[in-house]
Parts: sequence; structure tokens; C-alpha cells
Amino acid sequence: MQLRKVTAASAAVLALALTATACGSEDKDDAAGSGGGGKITIGIKIDQPGLGLKTPDGKFAGFDVDVATYIAKELGFDAKNIEFVETKSADRETAIERGDVKFIAATYSINDERLQKVDFAGPYLLAHQDVLVRADDNTIKSPEDLNNKKLCSVTGSTSAKNVKEKLAPKAQLQNYGGYSECLTGLENKAIDALTTDDSILAGYAAQEAHKGKFKLAGFKMTNENYGIGLKKGDADLKKKVDAALTKMVSDGSWDKAVEANFGPANYKNEKAPEIGNVVK
Repeated sequence: MQLRKVTAASAAVLALALTATACGSEDKDDAAGSGGGGKITIGIKIDQPGLGLKTPDGKFAGFDVDVATYIAKELGFDAKNIEFVETKSADRETAIERGDVKFIAATYSINDERLQKVDFAGPYLLAHQDVLVRADDNTIKSPEDLNNKKLCSVTGSTSAKNVKEKLAPKAQLQNYGGYSECLTGLENKAIDALTTDDSILAGYAAQEAHKGKFKLAGFKMTNENYGIGLKKGDADLKKKVDAALTKMVSDGSWDKAVEANFGPANYKNEKAPEIGNVVK
């Protein structure tokens, strides 16, 4: 009988310990805000210069990284307590739903399909589909001028296909594995133009090795409202992130981040969008 009492008591203590451990693990992303020194995990791209790039020294740089770092600071997390993880385009909703990340800042355009699965704070940048050409090429002055031109088509992207279907049906799509390969082809005159979001193009063009070689055409063929991806229904976090973005604009940090990351490409960015205003 005595043995049963001891066993029951031990079980109760163990249950309490497990509960406390589970709570501590579950709330680690909130601990820093109350002085707990916890960490926050944020999803970004790591292969987009000017937006989200993992540098050779293992650090992270880009406009999305600057925005994410500012938000984390406003949530109570020092830069040293941020863990950046790669979130590829196809994995973003899953990473949020699973709780792998607290939020995502990764050229994440707000649209109706994604809003079925996740929530968005922001938007924090209004980008547009554009075209990148050689700096000395003055033959492409409108989307229609891409007819009979060699247009880089990146595997897995629909940007070039959209141009051919809707604007320049005689464009000659050239398939490449990624944007870096497209830039090499553009520089070597194997292709005439590259298309995707203007912010992404500006980031590539702003790299030291590419300065002065390319220019944005400025066509603004679509509107891409970049938002901060959040777990569906987390109204409190959405409110805090929106407040952080508002502050980032008002204190001048947003403009500084734009200039630092896109300035060398002569990127004519839109002014900071109003929170909740998604431009169609």
C-alpha cells in the first residue's frame, strides 16, 4: 500500500515537471520580451541578394533581413537571439502552420490563395514585375519590345511565361537554372532580358560584381505586395508586427534599409505602403 502512495506521488511530480518543460519549450519565442533571454526563429530567403542572402561568413543580409531584425527588436529580441532559417517559396505556408518559424519575411506576396492558410502583417514593400537589361541597351523601352528578344526563363518561375502569354507573344524564352545564370547570359549577350520582381532584380544588379552593367526597365507589369507571413488567427502578433512596421517607416529606418540594399541599382522604389493597403 505504501509503495502505491509513493508511486502516485512520483507520478504527480513527473507530470508537473513535464508540463513545465513543455510550456517552457512552447513559449521560447516569447521569453526574451519578458527578460527570459529566449530566441526567435524567422524564415527568410538565403539566395536573393539585396533581400535575403547568406554571406560567405555565415551572416545574413538584405532588405527582408533588415525588416525582420527590426520587427524582432520591437518584439523584445536582440539580434543575437534571432535564428534565421531558409524558407523556400514552396515551403512557406507549411513552415508557418507547423510552427517552425515565428514569422516569415521572404519576398512573400500577399494573395487570396495564401490568405486561406496564413495571415499577413503589412504590406511592407510594394514591388512590381519588371525587366532587367544591359545598361547600354536602349532597344527595350516597353514590354512589347521583348517580341523577338531572348528572354530568360528560370526553371520553376512563371514570370517569363506570363510576359510571353500576355505582352510579348514572340518573345524567345531561354531556359536557365537560376537568376545568377541568367545574369551571366545577359552580360555575355546570350540573352537580351531577365524578368521577375523589380526588388529581386535590383538586388542582383546592386551586387559589387554587377554594378553599372545592368538597368531596370521600369515597366511595373504587376503589383507584388510583400507581407510578413504569420500563423492563421494570431491577431496579437499581427498587431505587434504591424506596429513595428509603422514605427520602422516613421523613424526613417525603412528608407535607410531601402537605400542600403537597393540604392546601387538605381531602384526607384514605391513609397512605404500603408499597413493593410494591398494594391491589386
